[in-house]
Amino acid sequence: MTSELLPSDPSRIAGYRLLARLGEGGMGVVYLGRTDQGALAAVKVIQAEYAAEPDFRARFRREVEAARRVTSPWAVPVTGADPDADSPWLATAFVPGPSLAEAVAACGPLPPRCVRVLGKMLAGALDAVHAAGLVHRDVKPGNVLLALDGPRLIDFGIARSADDTAITSADMIVGTPGFLSPEQAEARGAETGGPSDIFSLGCLLAYAATGRPPFGAGAVDALLYRTVHDEPDLDGVDEETAGLLARCLAKDPAERPTAAELDEGLVDDAPEDSVDWLPDDVVRMIAERSTEMLALPDIEPTRADAASDETPAAEAAERQASASRRKFLLAAGGAVILAGGGVGAWAALRDDSSPAADNAAQARGWTIGVQADLSGENKAAGRAQEQGARLAVEQFNSRRDKPFNLGLKALDDGGSPARAPAVAKQFTADRRVLAVLGPTGDETARAVLPTYDEALLPLIAVSPGAMDLPKADNRSFLAARPGDAMVSVPLGLYPAAEHKSARPGLLQDRTAGQYGWESVTIANYGMRAFGRVPYPRVVPANLEDFKPVIADMLKAGVDSFSYCGYAEGAGRFARDLAAAGFTGPRIAPQAVLDSQFVESAGEAAEGWMLAASFVDPAAVPAAKTFTSAFRKRYKAAPGYFAAEAYDVVNLVIQQLVAHHKQQRSVPDRRTLVGLLRRSSYRGITKPYAFRPEDGRFKAGGVFYHRVEDGAFRHVGPAPSTW
Repeated sequence: MTSELLPSDPSRIAGYRLLARLGEGGMGVVYLGRTDQGALAAVKVIQAEYAAEPDFRARFRREVEAARRVTSPWAVPVTGADPDADSPWLATAFVPGPSLAEAVAACGPLPPRCVRVLGKMLAGALDAVHAAGLVHRDVKPGNVLLALDGPRLIDFGIARSADDTAITSADMIVGTPGFLSPEQAEARGAETGGPSDIFSLGCLLAYAATGRPPFGAGAVDALLYRTVHDEPDLDGVDEETAGLLARCLAKDPAERPTAAELDEGLVDDAPEDSVDWLPDDVVRMIAERSTEMLALPDIEPTRADAASDETPAAEAAERQASASRRKFLLAAGGAVILAGGGVGAWAALRDDSSPAADNAAQARGWTIGVQADLSGENKAAGRAQEQGARLAVEQFNSRRDKPFNLGLKALDDGGSPARAPAVAKQFTADRRVLAVLGPTGDETARAVLPTYDEALLPLIAVSPGAMDLPKADNRSFLAARPGDAMVSVPLGLYPAAEHKSARPGLLQDRTAGQYGWESVTIANYGMRAFGRVPYPRVVPANLEDFKPVIADMLKAGVDSFSYCGYAEGAGRFARDLAAAGFTGPRIAPQAVLDSQFVESAGEAAEGWMLAASFVDPAAVPAAKTFTSAFRKRYKAAPGYFAAEAYDVVNLVIQQLVAHHKQQRSVPDRRTLVGLLRRSSYRGITKPYAFRPEDGRFKAGGVFYHRVEDGAFRHVGPAPSTW
């Protein structure tokens, strides 16, 4: 967590403007800094008494030079240093996530695969540290920071020698050594080399797996004695991991594996720019901590209406709304049955099928359900999904070779999280319902997950995209689209990779809350992956006048804009951007692909690029037959998500027919969940495939749309990774 600068703190160190305090230790203070180009850094400034010691400066200089040679994606890189300054300083890349110690303390021990993946990445980091001639000397949970794309090992040996490793440092976990090697515990300085780091890593991984240090806690002398003489406590560690940790925790340094050997021995794959290896509660903690600490939301937000008395109130309202969303996210993992149900809610539910259609469906046999917003704010998307699904069922029933008949039952939840669980209960209580498409939005999806999970009824989400929905403890969920984070990848790559933008501008609108933060974070990663440092700005919720923000960004040399927010704000931003004469690359996420944007922006919307998880079937050759059939059936062009719902129903039908052909029966719900999660299907919109363990979509499926002549024009596939 950050804290405000003290009056005695400097405002700048070399090329870094200091913005806040990150922490203070025995040798100095660590600040949050930012370069003039917008890059963030953790800047460690050494205290004067150490700076006055020539030997200290010499050691510091040698270790800075060595640290610059450390190259690993899992070790925080040095971005600048001056050991000869009056106050020697060192800058490393800033990681906004929580430490491993904080994550385990808040969320409990990590699952076995997570521990092994973590060990593999940290072993790779230590291999790079050792290859650079360094010994870390302080591998502990507090020195491992968790980020969206993996952990980062920090503070590797800087300004420390083997002789001055602190064995009673106050910043150790629970005030005890806990993670020291026997060599360190006995102050055998000359023997404290690479194997000492491996022992400490073994302690760290044991802590991650069990939530406790392997040599216990208590009095320092007793703990150090146990470290040197006793066997580690690995009770609760899975057998595969325990064997490897026992080697790391050998008393004899010569018997421990090297970092490279440990990396090779841990075969679990490291994450590929995803958080899939971490438990969902830790992912949420990373997101929340990043929201609070990361520069983009919190560092120098541009207050275009700073003189207005309404701004603090708006920001306070946003903070309260964010807190409510976070509480809801945490509650969504359990049984969320909201107040406001009962007789009134049940009476308000509208079954979109007529009584005759219901009777016909029952006579035909098995049913596919559609839970959707058919009357609320997102009714256009809900209606499109219901229509696409119904067309797929009708076409199947028209086939002469069909092995059975299908019905389709659509229920309206109005897009209300309070009403949605009652709709889910109707579907789960109907044993003829084999699978359900929906709901339409993220909040309603979170509200119904417990109900569908309890019944093990497959729930296939066509439009929701929040990153916390697909997770291992949701047993029946499948995401039929890439998540919002992956859909936001083009926001970084479109300006940085496709237009070679020298200074991309990155704007987060706080009106969009968590969605805006996810979009801006992923865009930031994508830009930096191509060597572009964005110029970030954040604006208060519901900002009316973007002109001062735009003027500031253009003055800084911004030559492209990635807007991260909702359609309403994007319309105002587009108008003000056009008024400033800017016509370069402009891109926004899926939430902006809404008629409200073009209606609000008018001519200023022309040329904007949007990234989305759906297609316009009228512009996709493979969907020509579908588009024609849809127009014939509904006397209108298909809306967004209609073709995707059509695809998903045909995916379900594919699995039902295949199982019926082999077993001469329709699969039960539990079996169908497994079949769907292991399935692959080439739809008219995109390929479909899922991760079997959590139902996460894994087949690409991101598309560009551009505003032309006041309408959205489908362009084609867009990148979903960098």
